[in-house]
Amino acid sequence: MKTYVIGDLQGCHEQALAMLDRIREHAAEDGVAEPAILFAGDLINRGPDSLATLRHVRKLAMASGGLIDSVLGNHDLHLLAVAYGIRPEHKSDTLAEILHAPDRDELIDWVRHRPLAIRLPGHVLVHAGLLPQWTPAQAVALAGEVHEMLRGDGLEEFLAEMYGNLPDQWSDDLQGADRLRCIINAMTRLRFCSADGVMDFKMKESGTADEASGLMPWFDVPGRRSARETVVFGHWSALGLTIKPHLIGLDSGCVWGGQLSAVCLEDRSLLQVQCPEFQTPGGKK
Repeated sequence: MKTYVIGDLQGCHEQALAMLDRIREHAAEDGVAEPAILFAGDLINRGPDSLATLRHVRKLAMASGGLIDSVLGNHDLHLLAVAYGIRPEHKSDTLAEILHAPDRDELIDWVRHRPLAIRLPGHVLVHAGLLPQWTPAQAVALAGEVHEMLRGDGLEEFLAEMYGNLPDQWSDDLQGADRLRCIINAMTRLRFCSADGVMDFKMKESGTADEASGLMPWFDVPGRRSARETVVFGHWSALGLTIKPHLIGLDSGCVWGGQLSAVCLEDRSLLQVQCPEFQTPGGKK
């Protein structure tokens, strides 16, 4: 078996198709006809063709017998919040085609059933990061608590309570909306935190520790309990492609004129597709 993880698509449909072709060719060289393909979240938004991208990934996943899937990213959750009337569209969103599509309900339902984390032998996949207190097994169990709410009857109430920066630190004693919000923020928004795991959502640039503030990239926290397994993530285009022992960061800025990146987990082969720079509707890169 070959397992490939693809970084943030953000509605870049042509590049997604090109990457899928590259993956199939690469896998075929080793005699693998149907590789497992996972996406690191943020399938949609900001790019030029969110509807076609979402439709294609959903179609592939539903026909794959479990070989193809995606974790949820912050833009995917934003789509749910907009679709259920919890949040307004942003000027830079490219979600309108999805929201007005004839198959809108099927697409939204598929998104709400995606996992927040996926664990594989020696690896755990999330969109953004893991708090230093969490082992991979604990993180996947906590993600399961969010899955249950997303797939349940109280989705609108859950989405209405999902947003906010607090609590900004994990405690096993957290309950209710605070507990779920902390889990979601870590797995879909986290970049920097303190040595004690206090999350910061203002710094977004390169993965360099800020000694004055005491902040550091989440993966550099000393004693991080997930450090013995490889954490695979996206979300951080300013960090760029990052491949280290026990760490694979795959957001290489496809929607901003960088590359769409994918890694084969078994041998760490890197595949990349060059991407044009798109202008978002709000005029921001």
